Amino acid sequence: MSNHSAPPPGAATDWTIPQDWASYSAEEHATWDRLFARQAGMLPDRVVPAFIEGLDVLRMTRPGIPDFDELNDRLFRATGWQVVAVPGLVPDETFFDHLAHRRFVAGRFIRTPEQLDYLKEPDIFHDVFGHVPLLVHPAFADYMQAYGEGGLRAAKLGMIEALARLYWYTVEFGLIRDGGGGGLKLYGAGIVSSYGESLFALDDPSPNRIAFDLERVMRTRYRIDDYQQNYFVIDSFEDLLRQTRDADLGPVYERLRGHQPIDAGALMPADRVLHAGTQARAEARARV
Repeated sequence: MSNHSAPPPGAATDWTIPQDWASYSAEEHATWDRLFARQAGMLPDRVVPAFIEGLDVLRMTRPGIPDFDELNDRLFRATGWQVVAVPGLVPDETFFDHLAHRRFVAGRFIRTPEQLDYLKEPDIFHDVFGHVPLLVHPAFADYMQAYGEGGLRAAKLGMIEALARLYWYTVEFGLIRDGGGGGLKLYGAGIVSSYGESLFALDDPSPNRIAFDLERVMRTRYRIDDYQQNYFVIDSFEDLLRQTRDADLGPVYERLRGHQPIDAGALMPADRVLHAGTQARAEARARV
């Protein structure tokens, strides 16, 4: 999301731009293929099965950067969603409005080969590979729309920061229980589009893994400069949708106004802790 109020030259009033798929270079397509192959090779046993199913439904295993026109034809038939290209981060209310109308905004640029492991601003690989496959899942697709609708209300109440934490710890960096055996799976786009964090989030002893609680999540600060110190674990997409869309967030926001934010990495007495992390990574970085 962006703080700019006016769209840049060439963008429509809703900040959308043409994808201009034909303009991608062979090197840019090769970068997508390299990123895709790396993630596709290690995710199947680690990511929620609905993600892999989404890749298949959308035919994203085909080489090269996806053409939004082709992608949207299959996505719209699945859940009524579309992907729209934008020049970069967009204002909060523009972002929420697109989600509320089942449009997912995606940057059209792709990182350079020198940026494979870290990019400050999300690119098309993060946005499309990371986010779009789960939009095929009906409950998750409904959650994203409900989040957009909730964002428009939160903007009027001055509670965007709290709602941003919910997005961060679910859509970007969420974990989900494995219904088959009690383990954990990845689903957040910030994890599944990152080779390093796909390993760290499930395997490393450093982070806390905590059962999802709406108010706890909305109070919790997060890291933008490193892997997360806390990961929150949902039981299912259906339960996440129920807890957010069906909740009266007005009283929740009032309670949040009366509490200080919780630091990233902290554990609270009421937490249902699935794994108490060592926080070794964060402590090591603090010493640098």
